[in-house]
Amino acid sequence: MHYNACLSDLTFLIDMKLYTTAGSPYARKVRIVLAEKRIDCEIVMLAVISDPDSPLPAVNPLGKVPALELDDGTGLYDSPVICEYLDGKNPVAHLIPQSKRIETKRWEALADGVCDATVAIVMEGRRAPDKQDAAVVERQKLKVERGLKVLADDLGDSKWCLGEAFSLADISLGVMLGYLNLRMPELDWQTQYPNLARLYEQVMLRPSFQNTVPPG
Repeated sequence: MHYNACLSDLTFLIDMKLYTTAGSPYARKVRIVLAEKRIDCEIVMLAVISDPDSPLPAVNPLGKVPALELDDGTGLYDSPVICEYLDGKNPVAHLIPQSKRIETKRWEALADGVCDATVAIVMEGRRAPDKQDAAVVERQKLKVERGLKVLADDLGDSKWCLGEAFSLADISLGVMLGYLNLRMPELDWQTQYPNLARLYEQVMLRPSFQNTVPPG
């Protein structure tokens, strides 16, 4: 690990590369963690991950983003593993408090799962019209709706997911809500869950979220 010339801002420069795409919610989560942890690393933005000449499979044999290449060539994947690794690289702003580690990871798992269901809906919609399965879309939409309800119930009136402290749970939830806005705007979750809308407004005030908004 190398330190920047100016240590007063506690920004870390680490010899590693993050492989990402502009639209991946999981990769956005990692980029937000990098920003919140003040870790500066090389971002490799891939336009097409299926390109046969892509460097991605050498880092992640599954060919998925995000993938983090360490200075010794080791690849880390997927986003929960990368986020936990990064949280331990810089003592600034711990995003996974050890006293609430499982609770934090629970929030992350559910938010990521809602993203998984949303991705499945998007992929089904990209199939030829005569090959699309309405039952698949309905099953995935139910997962999204159930996930939102549990997340809203768990948040309640709290400022942040874990109470008063901003954490990876809030990052995961905020990224998920932004992805729903992008891919399922008709859902109108803000009206049904005003507490989630309030949290989303809070995270969108942070530069880490503003600087990683995916293209429309």
